[in-house]
Amino acid sequence: MVKSYEDLIVWQKAMALVTEVYKATGRFPAAEMYGLTSQIRRAAVSVPSNIAEGQGREGSKEFRHFLAIAKGSLQELRTQIRIAQNLGFLKAEEMGSMLEHSDEVARMPSGLLTSLKERSRLLATNH
Repeated sequence: MVKSYEDLIVWQKAMALVTEVYKATGRFPAAEMYGLTSQIRRAAVSVPSNIAEGQGREGSKEFRHFLAIAKGSLQELRTQIRIAQNLGFLKAEEMGSMLEHSDEVARMPSGLLTSLKERSRLLATNH
C-alpha cells in the first residue's frame, strides 16, 4: 500500500526527470535564464509536485485531477525540450533521452488513473 507520494514509482521517475532537465538546462545560454530555461524547469518541477499534491489530497477524484495536471505539464515540457533542441541548446541525444524519460513518466499516470477509477467504481458499487 502507498503510504506517501514518495512510494509512487511515477513520482520517483518524475524526480529523476527533473534532475536530468536541470543538468541539461544548466548549459543553456545565460540569456535564456529567465526565458526557456525557467519555463522548462517550471514544467519539469510541476510534474512530481502535482503528483505529490494529488496523493496528499483526501479523495481519488482530487488525485485524478492532479495526475491530469501532471500529464499536461509533461506535454508542455516535451514541447519546450523540442524548442530547445531546435534552437541548438540541446544535442539530439539529450533531447531523445529526456523525451524517452518523459514518455515513461507519461505512461505511468495513465495506469494509476485507471486504477483509481476502478477503485472508485468498486467503492460506489459496494455502497
